[in-house]
Amino acid sequence: MKKLILLFTAISFSLTIQSANAEKNEWKELNDFHTIMSKSFHPTEEGNFKPLKENAAALAKSARTWSEAEVPDGFDKELTPKILGELVAKCDAIEKSVSANAGDDELKVQITEAHEVFHQIVEKCQKHEEGSKEKGHEGHDHK
Repeated sequence: MKKLILLFTAISFSLTIQSANAEKNEWKELNDFHTIMSKSFHPTEEGNFKPLKENAAALAKSARTWSEAEVPDGFDKELTPKILGELVAKCDAIEKSVSANAGDDELKVQITEAHEVFHQIVEKCQKHEEGSKEKGHEGHDHK
């Protein structure tokens, strides 16, 4: 019985630590941007540009809001704002292109570049604990 209690205590402690670490790396503005990026980018992979065109202004606004937010402790405070600046520029360009009725080929290039910059923030700017596997695409929903 004592072993069972010790095991339960150890598991509870481990889950508490994991939860605290996950919260440390949560960033509301990142999640908000990701929601818009996901529903805008992934349909273009299948040739559907309507969601991108409908969400271009929201995507640019979300990128700007994200860039103005305080960088949380789980992210590189020097590198992150630089790459966020690139993301804002890419998303602003998308918004302008959509307003100018740019062709789908141009929009595909632009949203793909913005998506790649988004992944730079997720993959390069997020601090990872010693010995942990670097988070890559597995946290990114493609549906």
